[in-house]
Amino acid sequence: MTRVSDRTRLIALLGALCLFLSTVEFMIPKPLPFMRLGLANLPVLVGLSLLTVPEILILVALKVAGQGLVNGTLFSYIFLFSAAGSLASGLVMLLVHRAGGRYFSLVGISILGALSSNLVQLLLSRLMVFGDNVRLIAPPFLAVGTATAVVLGLVAERFLASSEWIVLVRKEL
Repeated sequence: MTRVSDRTRLIALLGALCLFLSTVEFMIPKPLPFMRLGLANLPVLVGLSLLTVPEILILVALKVAGQGLVNGTLFSYIFLFSAAGSLASGLVMLLVHRAGGRYFSLVGISILGALSSNLVQLLLSRLMVFGDNVRLIAPPFLAVGTATAVVLGLVAERFLASSEWIVLVRKEL
């Protein structure tokens, strides 16, 4: 029997947090079905400073699969929207954190991730569902995404700055 590494456990824990936050978010009433707060991105933001690039990509994949299971959209076009948006967001956040992390706070990284996710989803919406009418949903969609990204970035920054657990995890990794 092989021993599970601390890094694998950390990915599993952050993935479970993504699933938990997806479940919480699923229970919050939405004005429009596709408008989500993005709570499940909080563990990804925290993971940026703890995990390697491949590990973050695994975490994003776990997040997408978990959301698809929780929301019951695993085999639908909505899952495609979620996967494309999450992949775009994850890649942008990784790139900005790794290349320009000293110039961007987690709030800025969160906003850029949300904007990339929302823009990819709006593009898919235009191509697959709404056509040119996507311009009608774009402003509130981008506004909600940006506002929640600010809040999530602030929460992630506060957590990383004050959590004793983070200090212990960094020592063990």
